[in-house]
Formats: sequence, structure tokens, C-alpha cells
Amino acid sequence: MPDPATYRPKPGEIPVEPGVYRFRDPDGRVIYVGKAKSLRARLANYFQDLSALHPRTMAMVTTAASVEWTVVATEVEALQLEYSWIKEFDPRFNVKYRDDKSYPYLAVTMSEQVPRVQVLRGVKRKGNRYFGPYTHAWAIRETVDLLLRVFPVRTCKPGVYKRAGQTGRPCLLGYIDKCSAPCVGRISAEDHRALAQDFCDFMGGATQKFVRRTEQEMRAAAAELDFERAARLRDDLGALQRALEKSAVVLPDATDADVFAIADDELEAAVQVFHVRGGRVRGQRGWVSEKVEDVGAPELVEQLLLQVYGGESGEGVPREVLVPVLPATVEADVEDWLSELRGSRVDLRVPQRGDKRALMETVHRNATQALALHKTRRGGDLTTRSLALQELQEALGLDEAPLRIECYDVSHTQETNVVASMVVFEDGLPKKSDYRRFSVRGEQGGVDDTRAMREVLLRRFRRGRGEGAGAVDAPAGVDEVDALGGDVPAGIDPETGRPRRFAYAPNLVVVDGGQPQVEAAARALADAGVVDVALCGLAKRLEEVWLPGEAHPVVLPRTSQGLFLLQRVRDEAHRFAITYHRSKRSKAMTTSALDGVPGLGQARKSALLKHFGSVKRLRAATEEEVAAVPGMGPRTARAVVEALAGAEREPAVNTATGELLD
Repeated sequence: MPDPATYRPKPGEIPVEPGVYRFRDPDGRVIYVGKAKSLRARLANYFQDLSALHPRTMAMVTTAASVEWTVVATEVEALQLEYSWIKEFDPRFNVKYRDDKSYPYLAVTMSEQVPRVQVLRGVKRKGNRYFGPYTHAWAIRETVDLLLRVFPVRTCKPGVYKRAGQTGRPCLLGYIDKCSAPCVGRISAEDHRALAQDFCDFMGGATQKFVRRTEQEMRAAAAELDFERAARLRDDLGALQRALEKSAVVLPDATDADVFAIADDELEAAVQVFHVRGGRVRGQRGWVSEKVEDVGAPELVEQLLLQVYGGESGEGVPREVLVPVLPATVEADVEDWLSELRGSRVDLRVPQRGDKRALMETVHRNATQALALHKTRRGGDLTTRSLALQELQEALGLDEAPLRIECYDVSHTQETNVVASMVVFEDGLPKKSDYRRFSVRGEQGGVDDTRAMREVLLRRFRRGRGEGAGAVDAPAGVDEVDALGGDVPAGIDPETGRPRRFAYAPNLVVVDGGQPQVEAAARALADAGVVDVALCGLAKRLEEVWLPGEAHPVVLPRTSQGLFLLQRVRDEAHRFAITYHRSKRSKAMTTSALDGVPGLGQARKSALLKHFGSVKRLRAATEEEVAAVPGMGPRTARAVVEALAGAEREPAVNTATGELLD
């Protein structure tokens, strides 16, 4: 176990100003980011007697190998820098509020000329209006279906919209009056945008003006004896009321607020938030986080606000943010930060009485139930993963449990389009951000399975050690030093401070195959100078585990959790490899009349097809028209025209089936 005293800075070297600090492991990976009002006082807490530290804090400081810091002017700047570093480095020991799913939003694409209503997940796009989040996508679709009677805004995809404009016939929603059909000119783009804005106003909480307007129009139509129109307006009014009933009023005066509550114990914390817009609950979200340090509720609230609003646009921050306790940072600083994001004043406070206090208690009950459910579900999962890693350690004779496993698989069709995959599992779970795929070049004199495996492992570990293609060298004459004057680890780019590709070595390498593949992998590791990484292979037929230099395989019981983990890793590598192989093969199977034209590469082919739209139109073009395409010269244009004139109409052919593709 590393001793924190080996990298402890001298007290006089640490500034007393506010700032943000980072702990790094021996490979240079950032494992923890924190901020402090006084860096000297805060960092001193980490270098006390290990027995006095929280168990997870002790695990962090004994995993780390160095600490560095950046001084800032104010605590607000420290808050912003801390968020950006957590987002960039994803430190494993930081409190991260994560859920197992992305929540859907109701989005109105006001950034488009003809706005569209749709369900969206993931990153928000600038210029669009978002409402939610909702727990289920079907809840959004039910609400939209009701409101399209009153606000017939476009909901179709771009392809459907374009096709309707070309044919002059709207889609089904246009015929049943649930779309105003701007695609065929029934409504102008300006009027349709105004309709979309009314939809946004209604969803934003300004509901009563539309209800009153619909009632007045209904009465006016009845007074004019236009009973058919009055009946339609009556149905529209019913649709508005049913949409409002789906979200009951919980706060008066059309309040916009986010209400947070936390339920925690010594190890984990569950968070629930109700998004209240216009006095109505528009959405609900929940997270469960593992507590790394012995932090209290104020620190949890601070991290929560940082992660929830750090990536939001201004319109994502409401006028009020209600929390169970005020954050650890000075309340005014956090309020100023939220107000800066919103562009107007934000009130951050703890509700003491009334409707808001009652709603806070409801949110807290949801958080308590979420924590209990999480513990029930996760207990078995943690136990199973720990057992699987322990069984692998014992079966393979490893010094420690293989917390990072890399698995490799090769895929090809009769030694053509040879590719390979690398998948990574950490703590028994896939880490997809570290997945890699390889296009095998045949550097080892052939492209069969063993040579391909040898080539891939050589490339991976040589790059991981800063050798070969993809390595980044420091500028000549520049020493690689960190804030404490030590050498920068080989896995870190000294210019950016970010990890290089393939920087972190695995504890265990798994190859898909039997003894031949394992021996080829062992030779590759030896040639790359790797001596501290365990190796095994998993053969498909009998699910035997092969070790290098062994004449007989290791046979794990069929009910072994370690075997299940190896099978899952192997199957994931196979899936990832065959997906890449199929993609590469489908491109190779398509040939074109433009193939073989001197001076015409893939970029120029794409430019020609994008400019003319099809090979048929390109064939009808003159030499001057072809030369006018950006990137084309007179000589290449002449070669294209001659090639198309001398060839039969064969724009795209599947060489396996002979089927025309154009």
C-alpha cells in the first residue's frame, strides 16, 4: 500500500488562497478533484494518520501518487473549475450522481425554420425549448396527442416533411387536423412558428390564458349559432383540461422551482428532484451516488447543484431552488453562480413551512424509498461481481483481483477485411469509453488469427508505453514536470495533461481462442516488454481457460461466477469486433463506376456525388461542370467524363450478389 508521506508537499509550499486540487495515481490518472477556501488547511486533512481517515478517503490517498493544485480568486471560480475538471477527468473517487438511464424531454425545435415537437434524450441543443424531464416517454406522447388538437404543430421527421412537400400531400396527421401541414402550404412558416410559441407558452405554465381564450371563442361561436365550431372548441377545451389534470397543482402562483431532497447513510446517498413549472410537477429525476469521503449533507448539496446545473443552459435553471440544507460553499456565492447561469436572480433556500415544505417532505420520502430499493438491487450485484473477481484471482494464480480486464477478438472473412476489437471491463463492469477497434495491416507477414492477434497486442502495448504510431513526444528541450517537480508519468501528455490513448495497463488480458492464440499473445507481450500483465484465453467449444506455457487448460465449474464474467467479456469483444467487420465489409462490397479513375479518391468521389446527387446526373454532366466541383481539376474532370462515357451504366454493384445498388 503506497504511503501518502512519499508525496506529501511541505506545508510552506501550499498556498493559503482558495483553489482546486487534484490527486493523481502512479499512471497520472486524476482520481479525485476537490476545492477549498484555503488549500493549505484543506490538504492538511488528507495527510494525517491513516487510522483517523474515512475508509474511502484512506483508499483514495493510498491509491494516489501525487497532488497538484490551481489557485483561483474566488470560491465561485473554484466551483466552476471544480465542475469542469470533474467533467473532463471523470475521477473515480469523486461523488457522482448517476442514474442508469437518460430521462426523456419534450422538445420544441425553435432553432429550425419550421419547429417540430418531439421526444429527445441526451445533450440539449442550443435554441430549442425543453420541458421535463419526464419519467416515461409515453407520458410525453399522451400529453402531446391531447395538445395537438389545440396546437397542431408539426411532429414529423425531416424525411417525411420533405417528401410531403415534394408530393403536395400531407401525412395522416395533416388529414385528421392534428397538424397544420406547413409542408404543403396550409399555414405559413411565420404562423406555424407562432403556433409553436403558443405551445411552448402553455407547456411553460401560461395555461389559463389559453383556457379562457378557448372558452370565449366557444361561447362566441354558440352565440353566432355556429354549433359545429362551438363543438370543436368544446372538445379542444376538454383536451386542455385533461392535459392539465395530468400534472396537479402543487405550488400556488405559478411557481417555477426545483425541489431537491437527499436520503443518505455512511456509504451512499440517494437524491430526488421534482421539477415544478407553473406550479405543476413537470418531471422527476433520481440519482444514487457512492460517498467517497465522510461528507455531510451540505457538501452533498453543493456537489449536487454543481453537477445538475453545471451543464445546463440558462433556461434550465428555475427562479427558485429548494434544498434540504444550504450548500457548504457560502450561500451567496452559489446563488450568484446560479443567477449568472440563468441571467436573472435565483433564490436558493430551505423551505420552512407551507406548501413548499410539504412538497419537500414528499420528495424526501421518494429519496428514502429510492435508496432502499437501490440497496436491495445492488447488494446481490456487488456480491456477484466481487465473487467473480475473487474466483478469477484464485483460478489464474494472480497476486490481486483483476480489476481491469482487457479482451481481444479478431474477425475476418477468409482472411479479408481483418479487424480486431479491444473491450475493457473495470470492477466487473464494461467501460465503453476505453473500447478500441483495430484495422489489421498484416505487419507480421500474414493475416490469420494468431498473426493478427500478435500484431494488435504489439500495437496496443507499444502505444501504451509511448512507442510507435500514436505516441506523443514532449518538445525538444522541455522537461516533463508536474506542480511538485516530479517526472510526468509516461501515460500523460505533458502538453494537455490528459491521458494518452492506451495509457493504462490491464491486470488481465483475455484473448478469444485457445492455446495457439494464447501463445501468440504471450510472444507479443514479451516482444513489447510487458512482464507484469496476466494472460489467458477462453476457448469457445468447451469454455476452457488456457494459460501461456501450460499443456492443459484450466476448467472452471459451469456455475462459476468467474467463468460467467470471462464469457461476458469474450462475448462483448466478439460483438464489438464483428460489428466493425460487417461495417468494413459492406463498404468493400460496394463498387462504383468511379472506381479506378486516376486521381479520384474517396474524398473527391463524395464531393461529386454530393454535388450531382447521383451517378446518373454525373454521367450527363459536361467536363466543365465536373471541373467546377470544389477539389476537381481539368485533368481529373476529363478522366471522370471519359470513364463514365466508356462504361456501361453500373453505378453501384454488390459484388457478392450482383445486385444493383443505385
